[in-house]
Amino acid sequence: MRWTATGLLAVMAALFFTTHGPAVAPGAHWAWGYINAFAEAAMVGGLADWFAVTALFRHPLGIPIPHTAIIPMNKDRIADTMAQFLRENFLTPAVVARRMAGMNVARAVGEFLVDAPDRGEADTRSRITSGAAELLAEVLESLDPDRLGSQVRAGLAAQMAKIDVSPLAGRMLESAMSDQRHSPLIDGFIRWAGLTLEDNEETVRDIIHARVSGVLRYVGLDKTISANVLDGLYKLLAEVLVDPDHPIREKVEEGLRKLSHDLQHDPETRERVEEMKRDLLENPAVGEWWMGVWERIRRSLIRRARDPESGLGSEMRSGLADLGAALSQDHRLQVQINRFARRTAAGIATRYGSEIVTLVSETVKRWDATTVTGRIESAVGRDLQFIRINGTLVGGLVGMTLHFITSFL
Repeated sequence: MRWTATGLLAVMAALFFTTHGPAVAPGAHWAWGYINAFAEAAMVGGLADWFAVTALFRHPLGIPIPHTAIIPMNKDRIADTMAQFLRENFLTPAVVARRMAGMNVARAVGEFLVDAPDRGEADTRSRITSGAAELLAEVLESLDPDRLGSQVRAGLAAQMAKIDVSPLAGRMLESAMSDQRHSPLIDGFIRWAGLTLEDNEETVRDIIHARVSGVLRYVGLDKTISANVLDGLYKLLAEVLVDPDHPIREKVEEGLRKLSHDLQHDPETRERVEEMKRDLLENPAVGEWWMGVWERIRRSLIRRARDPESGLGSEMRSGLADLGAALSQDHRLQVQINRFARRTAAGIATRYGSEIVTLVSETVKRWDATTVTGRIESAVGRDLQFIRINGTLVGGLVGMTLHFITSFL
């Protein structure tokens, strides 16, 4: 554009000198005068605008004419003016809140996460999940595992200390019994007892053999007694297992109902349970067990985050999609998130607006004059060259108009 404007100026100069002779020759055609006047005024207008545009950024022809090289000479003042303009028009809480009032940030984020992506968006989402996974791994690696594990353990212990376990356990047991969900547990216990008895038959026989008198052992009745005892126990367990109304089962259920009642209403039982809970939380073995569990969880998360085949990326993408669906469909959630976003942005503008303005101002001030001039000129230089072109053409039209007026005076 600079070459175009300069070339147009050169054409006007050539046209002026070419038409000057015919225009003033005796008996010359009237059109030569208009052409010469157009070229003369266009040349003057082009030169004037070249001077004005050049004076913004440097001294014309290197001559230090006063009030030229305006931008380099006033760089610091321009920086302060830009910063103040930014502060007053963009970083005030009222402006930020007003601009964000019509923005549905939550829905926009939700639609991005939910919409079927094209290739570019798919790559972007893949980079997001990969970056999030790598960030998770780095955060877990950077944290002190012992300190973090101790903090998590202390937090869990503090929360557990606030929970009254006894009534909660009593209500859970009562609810399970009312829905007959305890029956499979009793059946499982009976089967476990039968299998345990079967695995320890020889031990039972040895106990009976040791307790019977010598006469019974001599005649071999101890083996008969052992067999009868074992058969009776197997038969009893089988009857309890298949008969839902068996007296032993009823006794067990009666004991469970009493336990449920005591857990909720008996102060002594509740105090014993709380004491057991406190002893458990204060037991060093429990702390060591939790530290081992936490370390395994931490290492597993790091390994899965770094392994592209672990499926963590797909799980994160699925989680992001579910989050996007909630954000794009739940109006109340959108209202809450948008309100939070507005308040956060306004708070940032209030608290850090001055720091942002200072950062802009100091950054521009640190630039050297050549850098500032080059960046501004690269941003608006094309339009400034259009000013030169327009000045050349408009000047020519004004020259023709003046020539027309003077022709009749």
